[in-house]
Amino acid sequence: MSELPDDQTLTETGLSAVGSGRILLLACGALAREVKAITESGQLAHLDLHCLPAKLHNRPELIPDAVEAAVTKFRARYDTIYVLYADCGTGGHLQSRCAALGVEMLEGPHCYSFFEGNDVFAARSEEEFTAFYLTDFLVRQFDAFVTRPLGLDRHPELRDSYFGHYTRLVYQAQTDDPALTEKAKDCAAFLKLDFERRFTGYGDLEVALKGL
Repeated sequence: MSELPDDQTLTETGLSAVGSGRILLLACGALAREVKAITESGQLAHLDLHCLPAKLHNRPELIPDAVEAAVTKFRARYDTIYVLYADCGTGGHLQSRCAALGVEMLEGPHCYSFFEGNDVFAARSEEEFTAFYLTDFLVRQFDAFVTRPLGLDRHPELRDSYFGHYTRLVYQAQTDDPALTEKAKDCAAFLKLDFERRFTGYGDLEVALKGL
C-alpha cells in the first residue's frame, strides 16, 4: 500500500503512476495506523491511503465538505474511492454526500461501533449509555483531543460538567500494548471513571478493507 501525503503537503507528484484497478482509501487521520496494519498484514498492495486531518474528529460538520473536496481531487486517478469514515457525528450528511458523489463509505455511526463490530455495539448500546469510549488513537492523543479542547488542563473543575453523567471509561484496544493500557487507566483516573479494557482488534474496519 502506498500512502499519499496529507492535505498540508499534498502535490500531484507521482500520482500519474496510479494505474487501473487501484483503490483509494479516503480516511480519517485517526485511522492511519490501523489501516496500514491491516493492509500490510493482508498484502493489500492495490490500496492507496489518503488521510484527512484527524482534528476533524472534533469538527464533524466540516467532514462532508472535506470528503467531497478530496473525492473531486482524486477521482480521475482511481477506479474506486472508498471513504473510511462512519457517520462520525455528521447527522447523516456524510452518507448523503457520498451517495451524491457515487462513492461508498464504512457502515456504522462512529469508530467505536465499527471497531467493536456494528452488530455487537448496537446490541450493547442500551446498557452502555453511561460509557465513555477511547480507541488506541484517542489514548495516544488524549491530551490533544480531550484534555486541551475541553479546557480540562486549565479548569479541571469542568470535569463534572462534561463527564458527570458517565460511570466508566471503556478502552477499546485495537492492539495488545501494555503501555497503552496503562495510559488508558490514567485517562480513566483523570476523568474519575471506572476502567474497562475491551480488546476489539480492528473489527468491521478490517472486514471492509479485506472485502475490497
